[in-house]
This record gives sequence, structure tokens and C-alpha cells, in this order.
Amino acid sequence: MKVIMEPSAALPLVSMTLAFRAGSAHDPSGKEGLSRATARMLRRGGAGLSPSQIEESVDRLGGSFSADSGFGWTAVGAEVLGRNAEAMAELVSKVIARPDFDENELGKLRREIEAGIVESRDSDATLAARALRREVFPDHAYGRRVGGYVPTVQSLTPDDARDHHSRHFNRANAVVVVSGDVTKKRARALAEQLIEHLPEGKASPDPIPEATARPGRHLVFVDKPDRTQMQMLIGTIGAHPDDEDLTALQVATAVLGGTFSARMMQEVRVQRGWSYGAYARVGLDRHREMFTMQAAPGSSDAAPCAALLVELLEKWRADGVTSDELSFTKKYLRRSHVFDIDTAAKRAQQKLDVELHGLPSDYHSGYTDRVKAVSVRDAAEAIARRVDPQSLVIAVVGSHAESGAAIEKAIPGLTSSTVVPYD
Repeated sequence: MKVIMEPSAALPLVSMTLAFRAGSAHDPSGKEGLSRATARMLRRGGAGLSPSQIEESVDRLGGSFSADSGFGWTAVGAEVLGRNAEAMAELVSKVIARPDFDENELGKLRREIEAGIVESRDSDATLAARALRREVFPDHAYGRRVGGYVPTVQSLTPDDARDHHSRHFNRANAVVVVSGDVTKKRARALAEQLIEHLPEGKASPDPIPEATARPGRHLVFVDKPDRTQMQMLIGTIGAHPDDEDLTALQVATAVLGGTFSARMMQEVRVQRGWSYGAYARVGLDRHREMFTMQAAPGSSDAAPCAALLVELLEKWRADGVTSDELSFTKKYLRRSHVFDIDTAAKRAQQKLDVELHGLPSDYHSGYTDRVKAVSVRDAAEAIARRVDPQSLVIAVVGSHAESGAAIEKAIPGLTSSTVVPYD
């Protein structure tokens, strides 16, 4: 068990997180959504307490209790007034160690998840993100939905949840974070209390393979008729936590699309008014994640906007960044970093990210120094090594009848084009 402590007396609150190194990547094929469902079942009865009794106990302590999962992690979080921290830790430790996984409660949760999946189809941004992941990471854990699909969620049983829980919820697989109005001695005691009822167990294996970029430029059009605005995402395989040029790539990406003064915002929004926002980002997880660009143009502007985004990407790759752009962006990133560390909870979360995502130990603590050291040459070399404009997926959500053909023509060197229904 790894224990992370971040004491601070700024507020009379204590935050506790018990995380496990297992998530949707550990869901068996056909059981996608199992890790998230297992996490959410923890509040629905356990240790002799009914769901309503758990909620009443949390309310009585003046706290909150939540659970969720991602690709490679599951986390149970609680926040409470400092004087009630031990009582909350005792409640959480018992409930997560001895959940009921009651069939009736799981049935309710399945219906809630299914309703959420159906409702998510109303979000064009969500549809675009799903389509992009599916195409950038085919047959890969990062391409599957963490929350699962309607058929896979419907197939989940209490035994599935019990098996997942027994394999991954143990001390050897745990990372405990305690932050807020506590001393280090008390934080250590709370951490021990949180895992008190868990078995020793063993760490879960990491089942996620490294992904490789798909050659060519591929358009996937999610056809959603009668849309006046499009959601547009462009992505390819990007960065790994162990990349020595990670910070240089992050800084260079901020030059492209990380601030209001960045190239994408200036070209897409300020000069042309095609989209309210236009951004680029470097995703980061335990394994190589995506580099993405995004915009939301109107239907009539979608084709030229797609062409412009590809052009900006190619120019960024070919020419790198200027010294003026780099100087401005480095100052912005270093000065704004204070807002990432201004609370104990944020600092604790950063330390947890280091553990769960396999980041270098000084990833956050040494961030500003690394940003300061990035040169124009560093940025150019990082772009050239990590981002390939010839290996792209372009995901668009909108009316194919209105804009599909024009977008296909606008993207130079398009290898394939696929149209899929939004539902």
C-alpha cells in the first residue's frame, strides 16, 4: 500500500481517497462497464447497512462519499469535517470491504447506467470523442467506453461484481491519499483505518498494450441530421509518461492550441469566426495516449475549418514554434501553474496521478523548471518525434447530407471515409 499525505489547516475539512490500480482495462470482453458498475455499487449496501443507511450515515457526518473508475484505476473518495474523519474512515472501510452486490440494487444501477448511455447520445461532443477513441485505438482498452455499452451493462451480474472486487480491491493494489486538516501522524492512522478490513491480496497486472498510430488519414462521420453546428476532433497517438520530450511537446501544443493567443484560436475564432473555441491537447495516462485538436464550426464552415486545422497541424509540424510564441507560452504556463496547486486537495490529486498513471516522481513538483528549460529546438524535435500529420483520425458529428461530401474533399490525402449513425 502506498500512502500519500498532504496536510493543510486552510479549511476544517479532511479528504480521503482509496484508489486501486484496476479499471475498465480489466473488464472482460463482453462485460465492458464492470469496473465502473462495481465501484458505484459500493454505496448501495454493505457491511450490514442498507443503501439508505449508508446515505444517512454520510449525511450525519456532514460529508460526501463517491466512487468511480477510469481506464486503469478505481477510486473511492470521501470528504468530511475534520472532527468526523475517523468515523467516516470507519464507514468507508467497512462498506468497500464487504459490499452486498444485491441483485435488486444492481438492477436499479443497470437501468440508471443504460439511461445515461441513451441520454449521452444528445451530446454531440461526447459522440465525437467516442468516435475518435474508437478509431484511434481499435481493439484497445483506450478505445472502449469506461462505462460500457447497453448490451454489456445489461449482462452484468452480482457474481461479475464480486469477482472483480475480490481480484482488485486489496491492500497490495491500493493507494491511499489523505489531505486537509490533519497532522501526518493522524493522516497515517486514517490511511490504516481505510484499509483495515481489506485482504492483503496482490497487485493487479497491467493488461494495457502500447498502441501504435494507424497509417493514413481517416474520416469517421457520425451522422446526426438537422444539426447547424458540427463537433470536430482530430487525433493521433501522442505522448507517453516516460517520454523525455513530454514537457517540450506539452509546451509546443500549448503554442498551437492551449491559450486564447494560440494559433488555433487566432486563426479559427479571431480571424474567421468559425468556432467559439479551438484547442489542442496532449492526453496523458499510464500508456501512450492521444494528441487531439478540436473545434465546433457551423455546418457551412465545417469543410474549410477541417482543411484549416490540418493545414495548421502540418505547418506546426514542419516549422515548429517561434521564439516569441515560446516565450509567451512558457510564461503563461509557469504563472498559471499556481492555480493547479493552490489547495491541499489539488496537490494530493497530483501525487495520486503520479502513482496511478506512472508519471515521473517530479512530474508536478518539477513542472515549472522543465517548462522554463524548453527551447525552440526542443519543441520542434518533440513535435517531429511524437505527432505524425499523415496518421490522423478526423471525427465529425453533424449532418452528413449537408456537409459530408465537402469535408471529404477538404481533407488532403484522405485514406478512408466512414459514415456511422449517431445512435
